Amino acid sequence: MALEYKTRKRLALLILLVGLPLYIVVALTVVGWFERPSMLVELMVYVGLGIIWALPFRFVFRGIGQPDPDAGE
Repeated sequence: MALEYKTRKRLALLILLVGLPLYIVVALTVVGWFERPSMLVELMVYVGLGIIWALPFRFVFRGIGQPDPDAGE
C-alpha cells in the first residue's frame, strides 16, 4: 500500500488530532474500570498503551519529517 507523501502527511495529522485523543479517552476509561494498581504498574500500563497505539500506524508516520520526495527542486 503505497501512499503519496501528501496523503500520508494528512493522514498522520488526522491520526494525531482525532485518533490519539480518542485513544487516550478509551484507555483511561478501560483502566478506570479496574481497581487502581500501584503507581509503577499504572505507569507501565500507560507506557505500554502509548507504544501499542502507534504500531499499526508506523507506515504512515515513517518519513513524515523529511522533505517531500515527490516535489521538484
